[in-house]
Amino acid sequence: MSDAPPHRILIADDQADVLEALRLLLKCEGYATEVVKSPAAVIKAVEARDYALVLMDLNYARDTTSGQEGLELLQKLAAIDATLPVVVMTAWASVDVAVEAMRRGARDFVTKPWDNPRLLAIVRNQIDLGHAVRAYRRLEQENQLLRTSGKSGPTLIAQSAAMRPVLDVIARVGPSDANVLITGENGTGKGLVAQALHAVSARAGKPFISVNMGGLPEGVFESELVGHVRGAFTDAKSDRAGRFELADSGTLFLDEIGNIPLSQQAKILRTIETGEFERVGSSRTFRANVRLVSATNSDLQAEVAAGKFRQDLLFRLNTIQLHLPPLRERREDIELLAQHFLKAHVDRYRKPITGFDASALDALRAYSWPGNVRELDHSVERGVLMAPGKVVRAADLGLNAAQATPRLEEMSIEEVEAFLIKKTLARCDGNARKAAEELGLSRSAFYRRLEKYGL
Repeated sequence: MSDAPPHRILIADDQADVLEALRLLLKCEGYATEVVKSPAAVIKAVEARDYALVLMDLNYARDTTSGQEGLELLQKLAAIDATLPVVVMTAWASVDVAVEAMRRGARDFVTKPWDNPRLLAIVRNQIDLGHAVRAYRRLEQENQLLRTSGKSGPTLIAQSAAMRPVLDVIARVGPSDANVLITGENGTGKGLVAQALHAVSARAGKPFISVNMGGLPEGVFESELVGHVRGAFTDAKSDRAGRFELADSGTLFLDEIGNIPLSQQAKILRTIETGEFERVGSSRTFRANVRLVSATNSDLQAEVAAGKFRQDLLFRLNTIQLHLPPLRERREDIELLAQHFLKAHVDRYRKPITGFDASALDALRAYSWPGNVRELDHSVERGVLMAPGKVVRAADLGLNAAQATPRLEEMSIEEVEAFLIKKTLARCDGNARKAAEELGLSRSAFYRRLEKYGL
């Protein structure tokens, strides 16, 4: 049993039977609940204490059908705490009201009478996401403090839906000592996520040591990781501590972990398992207490099957596995990232540039970014260097037009639908059931569209 206090949920409705039914349902699931009957009482409660979630009706005494009181309440709640998850309910369901509620800050929408399993699933998901968002906000505040004090810290820019699971893992797992394996394409920001995991951990004030495993020649591999003593080999002119020792009490980030030579994997496995090692040329045993974060763009399961990677080592590395989506799947973040990189490069090169022009923004949105965030950074840097005036133009970015994705505003409705289905299928590795779920379609409706578009 966990000793953590139960999540507190505020329930708001003007009907006593609804309040009692929801209170009993959520109590049985282990939540602590409070109930109120008016928008004014909601505001008073939220200003007085913290809640994991607000579950509120959209209609109260002033009128019973439009949802206007609830919509106004949503805006007030967002002004008090933009990270507080709010799920709205109404017996007068309409697409327009749902859309407006989400626009004003609601995280999800439930119709009355509700389905208990669905409502509980929404509550669980939104509480988890709320924790992730709040942890990210705390991380951003810490970043700002670090920047103010002249120290460097990780700056995660992630507001897209595709990055919410990443923020969730950082929030849940970051404070622990669990080993984390970060996977994803080259340039997706795996190193930055490793720093973020360190920054929210109890080890944040201790060393964060990074080593590129792919850049270590096999001849010096062991020495780099565990150190050596003077005279251990020709160039060993003095004792030297290895990366495990340097990271003691902190975090050791092993980038490109899939590139460890098979001959060296048994040696690193023993150190990971026991924390013990001997410097090259010495029989003295040292101990290091490190939290291990690894990263790879390889399929390590396939490498295990091919006999190129030890399965027992993989088990030690991936207590938690965190996958970073490519930039093409988090398009809401592209402009935010570009503006962040623009400011950094303008400061670095002392250029009088104020922003991007419309053509540059269109080009950034349309490009497919095969090199991910790293390529975006380099493209913006090139734009800053090449821009002759005060704004970066599309031509200054030097993007390959062949990598541009279709402009949705120039496509028909059928073309847009076919394009989204193809992209979702690709993202789901051809799994039609999963793709249908992501698109919110029944299986039969999804297959009808596949047949319609010849997919």
